[in-house]
Amino acid sequence: MPPLPRTLFLATRPMFFPAAALPVAVGSAWGIHRSGHVDLTALILALAGMICLHAGANVLNDVGDELNGADRLNTDDRITPFTGGSRFIQDGVLSLRAMAVWGGILLLAGGLIGGILWLSKGQTVLVFGAAGVALALAYSLPPFSLVSRGLGEAAVAIGFGLPVVACSWLQSGGFGLEALLAAVIVGSWTAAILIVNEVPDLRPDEQAGKRTLVVRLGMRGAPSLYLSVQAVAAALQLALGWLSNLPPWATVPPLALMLAALAAAALMMRGRPGQLAAIRLTLAIHLLGGIGLAAAALLA
Repeated sequence: MPPLPRTLFLATRPMFFPAAALPVAVGSAWGIHRSGHVDLTALILALAGMICLHAGANVLNDVGDELNGADRLNTDDRITPFTGGSRFIQDGVLSLRAMAVWGGILLLAGGLIGGILWLSKGQTVLVFGAAGVALALAYSLPPFSLVSRGLGEAAVAIGFGLPVVACSWLQSGGFGLEALLAAVIVGSWTAAILIVNEVPDLRPDEQAGKRTLVVRLGMRGAPSLYLSVQAVAAALQLALGWLSNLPPWATVPPLALMLAALAAAALMMRGRPGQLAAIRLTLAIHLLGGIGLAAAALLA
């Protein structure tokens, strides 16, 4: 890959793209369960649009953290490549302006894909698309800077939960209670990723005035917040299994994932090695749990 395209690609932090793909997979699976058929074109367009929006949000988050100073302060605490941003601005790889323009282009690309879906699926697409773009902008950038106001975790939960409902609607023309429960589950798992990633960044975030929930609760409160979010996901998984008449063995995955979450909460208090292990465990919970949710839709 030529240097500039490769640089632009890496600036999007592609290691987190599975977090964007998973809501599309889960929502589409429940929509297919509801309709009995697959709209492959809608699925592919939804995936491309979601990745563009997520990539744009990642780039603009780096812009926001340069403006508030958090990433410049985060020299020793970050756990590369998971926390502390891409550091492309701080290391002089791309300028602040270039990153802002690139983030805007990615959001525009996501919006254009949404426009194609609107032409084929109707105006409801505009509601979901507008919400996604608004959250991507408001999460990091002033005057909203939701992440600095202790609202970033909720914004992420909504931003990654809504696509589950949207993709169910794209496949079936509607959505049921199952898709709504799946949306909250996926949103909770994604918020847990943000929470565990905020732990190593606590000190520089606090110095920069970035008042995340982890900064507000401190190291003692962060594990409880993390476990509360994971417990919501596990409880709703059990409820979804009951509602969908899944076999008894379907109770095993949510309980196993909750055990992994307990381990992650304990590890995040044990310095950098423990925090890295907690991050990896949380990513695994998100990925494996999402695969399980999609499989549940096909089995229900």
